[in-house]
Amino acid sequence: MKPMINREFVHHIIRHYLKYDKDNPFIFISALLAFLGISAGVMVLMIAMGIMNGTQKEFTKRLFVMNYPLTVLPITQDAANDTLIAMLQEKFPHLQISPYYTTQVITKNAGAVQGSLLYGIDFDKESRINHIFEEARGQSEDSYRIVIGDSLSFEMDAPKGEKVTLYFSEQEAIGFATMPLQKRFVVDGVFDSGLKAYDKAIIYTTLTAFQKLLKREAGYYDGLHIYTEEPLKEIDAIRAALPESVIIEGWWQQNGNFFAAMEMEKKALFLVLLLIILVASLNIISSLLMTVMSRRSEIALMRTLGASKAEIRSIFFKLGLIIGSTGILVGALLGFFGIWILKTFDIISMPADVYGTTKLPVDLMMSDFGLIILGTSVIILLSSLYPAKKASQTDPLTVLRNE
Repeated sequence: MKPMINREFVHHIIRHYLKYDKDNPFIFISALLAFLGISAGVMVLMIAMGIMNGTQKEFTKRLFVMNYPLTVLPITQDAANDTLIAMLQEKFPHLQISPYYTTQVITKNAGAVQGSLLYGIDFDKESRINHIFEEARGQSEDSYRIVIGDSLSFEMDAPKGEKVTLYFSEQEAIGFATMPLQKRFVVDGVFDSGLKAYDKAIIYTTLTAFQKLLKREAGYYDGLHIYTEEPLKEIDAIRAALPESVIIEGWWQQNGNFFAAMEMEKKALFLVLLLIILVASLNIISSLLMTVMSRRSEIALMRTLGASKAEIRSIFFKLGLIIGSTGILVGALLGFFGIWILKTFDIISMPADVYGTTKLPVDLMMSDFGLIILGTSVIILLSSLYPAKKASQTDPLTVLRNE
């Protein structure tokens, strides 16, 4: 039968032990250090996880725009065509589809030369799935117009309205020789995706320009960009409807290694920072053991007056839980306060060309917060067990005999 525990007695002794003891100040200091260590650990973990999540979401947002939710790529020539687009829109009427051509070009202007990736697109269809392009495009009706990134525009000294020369890998006959195909394009707009690598490398032009310059057949494309609100849920259904001559990829598959590395970094950071709490928990153990050693005569006296082992164990176990849980509570409050400060005030500034934003992105997920609280709680529970067990094993006869 489980022994009854006098809760009023247990709580009274706990309140007594939590008070500052002038005879044993180091016990109180050790408990205070444990409390502060746990608070600091929880706060740092929350802020660090918030920054990691915020950074990952910011990169996802940028890559999502420039990489598109889903991309259909042909395995065989002429597999991505108007017939396929019509079939997809019949079966999935909510999809927004933008067909494209693509090739590599060399951009030249004002003595500057830069390799770029040229996309031939339908400007109206592209605008429906790419808000960055929509904001940048101009009103020109010229077939030989381009929309370029602000980094490329700056390097080429080619603002909106300026003309730049594009060199293609295809050759054209000039007399008895050949030379790379080249064409002057007017800059119809300048976009800013927030990622310098994209702003420097990507150029958009019309489908008509591709068809005229590179002799592409109308109605047959190099691929299809597809926008849907829930690409993760719909990719399998769309894949099942597609013929075997094409494949479909999600933006997360095209950048899988990048996000896998970020996720690994996040897990490693969590484990490293959890060590702060683990070190702080050692102070709980040492504080409780010091309390047990200094209160051995009191524990022995309580045992002789009728206190059970379960009550002694409960006193020291709850004492450790109080120190630890208070540290968790204060650390959580400090963590939320720190996150609010970082979100509200521009304390830390970052280079936009590297991170895509100048403001430090912070976004703590509730799942991560729950994991932090769970991990910390487990450490505190384990740290409180041994001192509580040690206190309950105190032999009153041995202690009182030596007093």
